[in-house]
Amino acid sequence: MNAISISNLAICYDEQPILTDISLTIEEREFFVIIGPNGSGKTSLLKAIAGLITPTAGRINILGREVGDYTRKRLARCLAMVPQQMPTDFPFSVAETVLMGRSPHLGFMASEQQEDYNIAKQAMEFTNITNLAGRRLDQLSGGERQRVIIARAICQRPRILLLDEPTASLDPAHQINIMDLLAELQANYDVTVVMVSHDLNLASLYGNRLLLINQGTALRIGTPQEVLEKKLLEEAYGCAMLVDEHPLAKVPRILPIPARLSGN
Repeated sequence: MNAISISNLAICYDEQPILTDISLTIEEREFFVIIGPNGSGKTSLLKAIAGLITPTAGRINILGREVGDYTRKRLARCLAMVPQQMPTDFPFSVAETVLMGRSPHLGFMASEQQEDYNIAKQAMEFTNITNLAGRRLDQLSGGERQRVIIARAICQRPRILLLDEPTASLDPAHQINIMDLLAELQANYDVTVVMVSHDLNLASLYGNRLLLINQGTALRIGTPQEVLEKKLLEEAYGCAMLVDEHPLAKVPRILPIPARLSGN
């Protein structure tokens, strides 16, 4: 069974087309990365998969069931989303924030049981934030906060994890730490990872398959080698690119070329 199936998806805001005729399938336990220029519709696609916005046309199936047929709580039991930005001014500790991931599994007016605390503890251990349990989010660095939000999502015990630019504004070491964490979830815990990213090299290194979107249209879906082609990237991003092979991973490596070096 596919984790996600999308057929002829279209999204409009105020009659302005955002996505047009998007069709794709994402297999269970796949690491799938959505790339494309700013304003191309990447985040809108992720929100539609999460059931946060209603498509103008088309269908989205999550684990064999149309997304609109899920209640919010039932959908949250199988799918978790890590947004691009998370408010840090609410007065909760790291441990309390992570434990919030158990709410979809609680009955009406029910409180957390020992099992829920155990799952939250495991999520904090997995993301290496146990030492931060008593601190507030506004006391953390960007990389630490991102781990907390991912731990909260893991605490939901989802089969599908959606992430909107989880490495944005992080330094290279924190970027790799977050990506390694997601790769371990995908490889060892049977989680389907669907991520929006502006970093083409991280997408190449970690993605099993990529979707390149531009101006609301799917330009290509495939492996990093199939999608990260020089001509296609230059057309999508509007700048010169150098594409060669990563010396260790044997996947495409992409370098944007400044105008003063490109001869244009």
